Amino acid sequence: MTATNGNHILQRITPQDVSMEIKHPVDPQALEQATAIIQELRNEQGTVADESLLQVAKRLGDIPADAASCIVSKEDCRAAFEGLSEQDRTALTNIYNRVKAFATMQRNSVQDMEMDIPGGKAGHTVSACRAAGCYAPGGRYPLPSSVIMTAVTARAAGCETVVLASPRPAPITLAAAHLAGADLVLCVGGAQAIAAMAYGSETIPRCDVICGPGNKWVTAAKSIVNGHCGIDMLAGPSEVLVICDDTANPTVVAADLIAQAEHDIVARAILLCTSHDIIDQVDQEVIKQLESLPEPNKSTAAEALKQSFAVLCDSIEQCIKISDDIAPEHLEIQTRDAMKVGQSCMNYGGLFVGEHAAEVLGDYGAGPNHTLPTGGTGRYTGGLSVFNFLRIRTWMRIDDKNESQSMVDDSIIMARLEGLEGHARAAETRSLTKTPAFKQPKV
Repeated sequence: MTATNGNHILQRITPQDVSMEIKHPVDPQALEQATAIIQELRNEQGTVADESLLQVAKRLGDIPADAASCIVSKEDCRAAFEGLSEQDRTALTNIYNRVKAFATMQRNSVQDMEMDIPGGKAGHTVSACRAAGCYAPGGRYPLPSSVIMTAVTARAAGCETVVLASPRPAPITLAAAHLAGADLVLCVGGAQAIAAMAYGSETIPRCDVICGPGNKWVTAAKSIVNGHCGIDMLAGPSEVLVICDDTANPTVVAADLIAQAEHDIVARAILLCTSHDIIDQVDQEVIKQLESLPEPNKSTAAEALKQSFAVLCDSIEQCIKISDDIAPEHLEIQTRDAMKVGQSCMNYGGLFVGEHAAEVLGDYGAGPNHTLPTGGTGRYTGGLSVFNFLRIRTWMRIDDKNESQSMVDDSIIMARLEGLEGHARAAETRSLTKTPAFKQPKV
């Protein structure tokens, strides 16, 4: 990407210069380090010993050197919730209720079903996995919202057990764990947390699915355990893309770009606009608003904005095409006929339609989940939902062998077309008219 000359905080690039390069979310060095940590933790039985986890957590700074356990008691989580101010407790509870309501509606949208087949019935059942492992970052900022988004969604799906891991959890994080109904809280982070949830220990149940955002070691560890258990996604740096025209409010657009940029120094904020004047005004607003941002948010956002950019597009249609190629994690539409424009966009993690639908409202519990696909993966997948914890399993039965003969005959023919004689003979044992080849007399 080549920036144009001028005193701009957002690089100015042409539509032709927009890079569609999709970087692999797993950092090679982090993968090597995560592999070493997991190998250190796993014992001969393939699980994690509590004592080994305790020592690794101490060495890597998750817990104090004199800590006797990695587990936070339910009593401590309840005390953290009860210790919140009324204002904080009310806000957290409101967010919980909205996320739970949305996730519950998602769960109710898919049900068991059955249909008639020749001679019988076929259908599917929908059931939750047994145990969910939820990760909530605990680094630069405490993220109780991630606790709500992961643990509440797992509960709404129907998971019997919910394990939460978060390094050096702040009281608000523990309060969120209590509200979300986490069964077990680990004050452990990084690859060691993912290993503990994936393989289990004497006190930590083995989880069937692990979800939630994290740093590069969390992402690397999730890539390692994927297959042994399920994962939601391999999340990369966070990103927002705003499509706007000459009706957009520069102050609002700038605030939304900064809100994303303060997440991380590798976050990315992108502006696609049909108005040169709006781009200039947004840029000046970003500079002005950034000046008043406190540290360390200001430095983080300023660094992230170095890899962010603005594109002057010929039309809204060109904005949509570029956005679909990028497939941003968060896509904001601030244009005329914003809903129509949004419905024309095909690839994104979460869509925020209109000036008042701030991406930050999605972060903090409008209802839809804020754990969303990054790095272009919105082209083929969606964000975290109850469906990550659900298994749709099919079944069939035959009640009338006479009525099923058309299926039997079709199966015999297809098996031999595929060269699978054993399949054909297995079908022939159900035939009322054909003798299986292995029962026929030798000539």
